[in-house]
Amino acid sequence: MGESVLYEVEDGLATVTLNRPEAMNALDTNTKDTLREALRAASSDAAVRAVLLTARGRAFCVGQDLKEHVGILEAGGGMTTVADHYNPIATAIATMPKPVVVAVNGVAAGAGAGFAFAADYRLASDTASFTTAFAGVALSTDSGMSWTLPRLVGQARAAELLLFPRPVPAQEALSLGLVHRVLPADELAQAAVAVARELADGPTVAYAAIKEALAYGASHTLAETLEREDALQTRAGASADHREAVSAFVAKRRPRFEGR
Repeated sequence: MGESVLYEVEDGLATVTLNRPEAMNALDTNTKDTLREALRAASSDAAVRAVLLTARGRAFCVGQDLKEHVGILEAGGGMTTVADHYNPIATAIATMPKPVVVAVNGVAAGAGAGFAFAADYRLASDTASFTTAFAGVALSTDSGMSWTLPRLVGQARAAELLLFPRPVPAQEALSLGLVHRVLPADELAQAAVAVARELADGPTVAYAAIKEALAYGASHTLAETLEREDALQTRAGASADHREAVSAFVAKRRPRFEGR
């Protein structure tokens, strides 16, 4: 994909790695372009059954590259990156028809935190921290955070974190529900691969249906949600993996899912 974002697919697992450690993985235009295309590639590749989003260096992602942004503003440019980059990246993560695991190895700020919140499963090192950051630079939310954050921590706490941005350390992030697990820094990478690998070996059609059901149910009535559950369960029930799971249960063996 490029030097600023590394992309690798192995045995059904796509690993997307932010690779600007010298800039704390700040999001310049090239990085945003490449990340967007990497996630789109993972989403459309039938061979990919799960995605691991991670980063190199001491930070996960500090958000917008403000050095580049200053130059754009001084040249009279406007805020087009939300439509061009942050919206499609957040959409790709949240709506991808396969699970997305994120490993937050350090600071996740602004859009960096937003991308993490859009994922399905979040692991963090004990040295990681999260900050919304936007109000500190006189900006509103982007990267889907106004949708994801209230669903993770509730409306009141989301407003507090957005109006009064501060670093939220890993253990507090765990207690708030921002992450699922916190691990020692030297164990994060291995644990994240293990989680992503387990999902890559699982029933991909069912995972996609679960993601869609959760997103749909968050903004629809019970009656509408039940109708959607019926349609999604019909789809999952017609999958080869469902037939394999039932056969394996009867035969008292582990199922061998193929993601179809």
